[in-house]
Amino acid sequence: MDLLEDLESLQFEYGMRQEDRILVYLLGRSRGLMINACAHAIFFCKVVRNLRESLQENQSSSPLSNEFHHLDSPDSEELKVGIIGGGQLGNHLARTLLELVPMPAQSLRISTRRPEVLDELKELGIQCFYHNSHLAAWANVVFLCCLPSQLPNICLEIQTKLQKTCIVYSFVAAIPISRLKLLLNHTSILRPQYECAQDFVNVWGTNTEIIAALQDPVILRATCPYSPAGGITLNIKWLEGVVYAALNICTARNTVTPQALLLLNEVFLSVHFKDCEKNSASCPMFQPTDFVSQAYVKNLSEKRSFPWFDLTTVQLKETPFSQHLSASTVLQQHLTYRYYDSFGISLTQ
Repeated sequence: MDLLEDLESLQFEYGMRQEDRILVYLLGRSRGLMINACAHAIFFCKVVRNLRESLQENQSSSPLSNEFHHLDSPDSEELKVGIIGGGQLGNHLARTLLELVPMPAQSLRISTRRPEVLDELKELGIQCFYHNSHLAAWANVVFLCCLPSQLPNICLEIQTKLQKTCIVYSFVAAIPISRLKLLLNHTSILRPQYECAQDFVNVWGTNTEIIAALQDPVILRATCPYSPAGGITLNIKWLEGVVYAALNICTARNTVTPQALLLLNEVFLSVHFKDCEKNSASCPMFQPTDFVSQAYVKNLSEKRSFPWFDLTTVQLKETPFSQHLSASTVLQQHLTYRYYDSFGISLTQ
């Protein structure tokens, strides 16, 4: 409910010249981009957390659990998320991750040039400081929420501190992923790309908090990677990057190929629609050839892990998964259902 709806003098556009009012739609676009950014970050963090938990459970019950723990002990802990940048996006992102993933405050930290203005986040238990390299060395996932002009210096500070398994998730739209790869000398990078339609129905609201907006089924449906509602679309290569990032997490734990596929099926394809439930044979199941070439599969032993994937290349070029995903509407439906389910809503809600 908008309490200002009938109070004309308190509306944002009150007093604006008529010729300037055509630009008011930019408010809706800006809010829509913020909501999309937070929604997709939440989905990504939930995928990573769920996968890590499944890996931990499997390795704990395995007779080789001590060996695995020795190989990758840092990843056996709670998912650690760092945010570089404490502006509007960084602030909203921290609150939504804390509330809607949800994740414990001790597993979330922010590095910003002005930590003194983040007292409300500190009261929630989030550590706020200014030490980018320290944050990068600590985190499993680093969100870049800084200005484009700040990014080169930030990359210099953190590039030698990033672990190979650390995923850098960039919201800096002005810096392409190929440039970011060079600046960081790092291949585990995700960068969502959004495209805005000129004419769209504003479903994003105006005065509602981002957390409340992300609990609205109408708004959540508009953030779905396969939904054109709301006039903001996400490049589907981002979704491919998320799936290959999940494979890299398995590879970092020396998870053999069959087990990695089982875990991916559990994380991404465990939610089914009614027609699929009636005929389970029609449900998609990931196969090795969905991610690597047939020639590579011939030499891929079941006792080996998948190779390490360059996530920047995945998002820039065609991959086996690109072809599989574009050709399978059933797979697209399952991923859509999984996205909705991660927020606790259904298509019929």
